[in-house]
Amino acid sequence: MHSLDTYAADKIERLEAASLMRRLKPTQRSAGAIVERDGRKLLSFSCNDYLGLSQHPAVKAAAQAAIETHGSGSGASRLVTGDNPLFSELEARLARLKGTEACALFGSGYLANTGVIPTFAGKGDLVLVDELAHACIWAGAQLSGARIIPFAHNDTDHLAELLAEHRSSYRHAIVATDGVFSMDGDIAPLDWLSAVCEANDAWLLSDDAHGVGVLAEGKGSAALFPEAQVPFQMGTLSKALGSYGGYVCGSQAVVDLLKTRARTLVYTTGLPPAAVAAALAALDIIEGDPALTALPLAKAQAFTKAAGLPKAISPIVPVIIGEAQDALDASRALEAEGFLVVAIRPPTVPAGEARLRIAFSADHPDAEIARLAALVKPYVKAAD
Repeated sequence: MHSLDTYAADKIERLEAASLMRRLKPTQRSAGAIVERDGRKLLSFSCNDYLGLSQHPAVKAAAQAAIETHGSGSGASRLVTGDNPLFSELEARLARLKGTEACALFGSGYLANTGVIPTFAGKGDLVLVDELAHACIWAGAQLSGARIIPFAHNDTDHLAELLAEHRSSYRHAIVATDGVFSMDGDIAPLDWLSAVCEANDAWLLSDDAHGVGVLAEGKGSAALFPEAQVPFQMGTLSKALGSYGGYVCGSQAVVDLLKTRARTLVYTTGLPPAAVAAALAALDIIEGDPALTALPLAKAQAFTKAAGLPKAISPIVPVIIGEAQDALDASRALEAEGFLVVAIRPPTVPAGEARLRIAFSADHPDAEIARLAALVKPYVKAAD
């Protein structure tokens, strides 16, 4: 056996022993949050399609029309010939939604965060990151070459202490956080984070992948804090908007610099026109139906009340199980009852905090939410 294969096989064996091996499972999704796996139909509570828009007839029709008009791909980097006219239309719409001057589209949310941070921070700069921030924020910080210091989750006092100690030693500083934390469902205190940043000449970046479309009538987590100054408002098209791609909204100067210097925009092919057109159609629905945007949170709150959990403040509800194998067993028990609730294990979450991550959609039937709550309640009591 080649030494590379030996290395890989050994790693796999150790992951298997710790119940941490992951495998892809083909999943056919359809309308109504229904999925099919291994020949069984399940009601999925593990998808980020919070409004069900990936299956909406108007969104699918827009994608199909874009393929007929523009073809299936962009063909090149945006700075070469890949900047389809639909891009500028979507950027203007996203900037309007987020209340900023401009917007830059990226190929994914991961590419957005790994592009924006190295564009504005480098050697001699400081990046402070919430300890529970998404992996792509950490990746972007690491790629920048800046000094990276974590701060305690949502702890503005700790952030202020770190800035007081270190800020004067560095040219520029970025503070990076999730707006809605993808594994815990809690919301960053952007008003207080903004105040600390403004007092220390630091630039605040908020990843709103799980906030846009479902909070503040679809405007996202920053809109919950009108007084907050968030110069980098990042988000994705792949969750509530039901499409694929990422973006950063900010001032015109910030966006202009991103479009000429962000490596993950400059050196990769532009998004397929169908993805951009689908996102535009999704924005039409979100802006025209604020009641729809409120449903995922309302359904999450109905679940937490029935299950005896703290009141949900986003569509994401974690049920902490503890050990990885126990979380897998809980997930399999729910699957036997017709629910897909995937177990989340380290390193996505800290050791000893494996969990069921339950994501609520506008499509979830209320009766099935109540049934799921009854099944989950024993796990909640066990954790207590």
